[in-house]
Amino acid sequence: MEFSTGARLEVRITTADVGKRVSVRQVDEDAPKGEKFTDTVGVLTSWDDGVLVITRRTGERVRIPESSLVAGKIVPAAPARRRGPAASYAELARVAARGWQPVERESLGEWELRAARGFTRRANSVLPVGDPGLPLDEALAYVRSWYGARELPAYMQLATGAEGTQELLCAELERRGWTREVTAELWIGSLAPVADHDLPGGVVLSRVADEAWLSRYQRRGLSEVALTVLGRGPSVWFATIPGPAHAAPAAIGRCVVDGRWAGFAAVEVDPSHRREGLATAVMTALARQALDEGASAGWLQVETDNVGARALYASLGFGPHHSYHHYREPEAPGAGSPSESYRSS
Repeated sequence: MEFSTGARLEVRITTADVGKRVSVRQVDEDAPKGEKFTDTVGVLTSWDDGVLVITRRTGERVRIPESSLVAGKIVPAAPARRRGPAASYAELARVAARGWQPVERESLGEWELRAARGFTRRANSVLPVGDPGLPLDEALAYVRSWYGARELPAYMQLATGAEGTQELLCAELERRGWTREVTAELWIGSLAPVADHDLPGGVVLSRVADEAWLSRYQRRGLSEVALTVLGRGPSVWFATIPGPAHAAPAAIGRCVVDGRWAGFAAVEVDPSHRREGLATAVMTALARQALDEGASAGWLQVETDNVGARALYASLGFGPHHSYHHYREPEAPGAGSPSESYRSS
């Protein structure tokens, strides 16, 4: 609870606090008997016409009538992690971008426009870490023109839930008709506990995603552009646990080492070999390699509904740092679907 029962309840926030992280309590007339109040914590993204809008860590927006407020206060911008590495959103956003590089990019102020002919939203979206150097509507018009020239829909990759994330920009895009299509989370953790797991023989590390590795990768018909994205990064490693002769590998994984960070991705296991510890073995082998190169912390991205992956990464000491979302531009009247679908965030 953000408000103790013995504390005096008062509303200590105003419209001047838009953009700050707040905790509010409201009277909930529809609550079950004995549960009179509802608490909401998040970034105050607007306060207009008697209604507050608070964006939670997950990106969910909650509308609260001003008349229902009984308490409200400013709270720290982000809760401190009790274990694991410390990191800012901006640092992680830039590290993650270097770990999944597009084939084409352009700067617009402190925004980075990225394109890779439609292979994944991450490589075909704007990363707006900072100021574009233009009024927002002019910047968005430039973004739409830039992607339109490449026959791609315009996407913005925005984050919520940590200090320096973009709750206000999310709200501005939604007011302009942009649609949130995908939400995932970026998790971080220390490498040493991952590397301490037992490592059975058979994990092969390579600098190249060979045909065997690609045969297990979940995306079929990979283009040269996709192979370029997979292979780019400061120090890229591919892990493979071979399967039976002439069969796809039993498990694979990818890691990009970048200074103190190691980014894990594409950890996939043959369904017939699940619950055999193969995903842990892949992570362990990659973590040991990253430690040898001087890294100490790890990051990875996981879908919010991937229960199995979330359980695995939590068991290895990882935990959520922030949520990120891909917003798609409003569809122009008469516009058709893009020529190539996006199959990954």
